[in-house]
Amino acid sequence: MPKKATFAAGCFWGVEAAFRRLDGVESTRVGYSGGTAENPSYEDVCAGSTGHAEVVEVEYDPLLVSYEQLLDVFWNNHDGNTVERTEPAETWQYRSVVYFHDDGQSQAARVSLQKLKASGNYKNKIETEILPAEKFWEAEQRHQQYLEKTGRTSCSVPKGPGAGRV
Repeated sequence: MPKKATFAAGCFWGVEAAFRRLDGVESTRVGYSGGTAENPSYEDVCAGSTGHAEVVEVEYDPLLVSYEQLLDVFWNNHDGNTVERTEPAETWQYRSVVYFHDDGQSQAARVSLQKLKASGNYKNKIETEILPAEKFWEAEQRHQQYLEKTGRTSCSVPKGPGAGRV
């Protein structure tokens, strides 16, 4: 039976593409979570008035890919050192969050974060939050699998593993 994982890691287009390449990921959807407005649009979220983060919801087969492997993709595809940093603008929608769906995911995310902090590889404090999953609002169809649709290879958001590291 598939399980669900949700991550906020900057521009959702590039993050979604990274998860889609992983064996065991059955589907992905980009959307918004962590805000106060009902049914927000991309324009609402970009305006900063809703409090939502851009997120990727991942459905995965835990027999083929572990949650820890998903966490590795998460950490290696964005800069968790700063809550709001993106290029060219700094906005709240691009914050770094692991939204957990159960106690096992919560524990795995916290262990993973502690290992990164203990590694000494980051020059700045890791600002990633670990929070219970909130209501997921699916983004407009034009944003789903955006990089594949447009032939682009990435977003301009800083990515790991080099971003934010010593």
